[in-house]
Amino acid sequence: MNLQRSPSRAVAWMVAAVACFSLMDAGMKQLSASYPSLEVTFLRGVASLPFVLVWVLASAGPRSLIPRRWGLHLLRGGLGMAMIGCFVFALRDLPLSTAYTIYFVAPLLIAALSVPLLGERVGPRRWVAIGIGLVGVLVVLRPGVGGFISVPGLMVLAAATAYAIAAITVSLLTRTDTSQSMVVWFLVIMAIGAGLLAIPGWVPLQMAHAPLIAGMGLAGALGQIALTKAFQLGEASMIAPLEYSGLVWVIGWDLAFWGQLPDGYTWAGAAIIVASGLYLLHRERVNRQEPPKPLDHP
Repeated sequence: MNLQRSPSRAVAWMVAAVACFSLMDAGMKQLSASYPSLEVTFLRGVASLPFVLVWVLASAGPRSLIPRRWGLHLLRGGLGMAMIGCFVFALRDLPLSTAYTIYFVAPLLIAALSVPLLGERVGPRRWVAIGIGLVGVLVVLRPGVGGFISVPGLMVLAAATAYAIAAITVSLLTRTDTSQSMVVWFLVIMAIGAGLLAIPGWVPLQMAHAPLIAGMGLAGALGQIALTKAFQLGEASMIAPLEYSGLVWVIGWDLAFWGQLPDGYTWAGAAIIVASGLYLLHRERVNRQEPPKPLDHP
């Protein structure tokens, strides 16, 4: 179905998508205090799947779910499991705003990995932007005596790397498979894999957490629907930068749920990383290269 382009509506849908995903991440952070990271990863996938399936079947029909390239779907599912598992592990100790700031290095990693994995050319200006963005990550992590560098911070970097590789597979899968099949099989494979790996350390679910788990799944599904609408109505180069608005939302959730605010290092690192990412998107627009559509989210 071809929808008429509408920049204003695309922006509204993208802002709504980012808000939903940030709320989902807040739910995962709350669950991480009671359950192992792999179990939360399983819950993330299985809780969103029914809502996503209803949307896909109602909008595109069952034929849209047929996968063409099983190998890439399995790779994306495995990367998704690593991505969300590492992210949830980090959320036990890191504020959401700090985790998001480090995670924003993902677009820079996508640009860097596109050279060896897709054979794309990255010019010197974009390499400089990538390098400056990585400096921003170091500002947040503060390596050295008394610094903040830790296993949780490195786990967010691992999650961002897994996301970047998964985004590369999206560029390959879009040539043969529908976006609906990519979203659904991503959730299915991730949930099955994380669920099996979580069995040895499984913690029984508490009934009191049922509304939180359902809300997390609903927020993730609504975010996926809004994200799809945004990319249908607007150009990727225009709406992709709005993903950085997630930092505003998670600062609000940190303050509302945990009474935390980012420290000065996080603010400084965020400014460097976001500025580098925005410049990178600007150079992609100048070179008429559309950034990949972010079909996955931690």
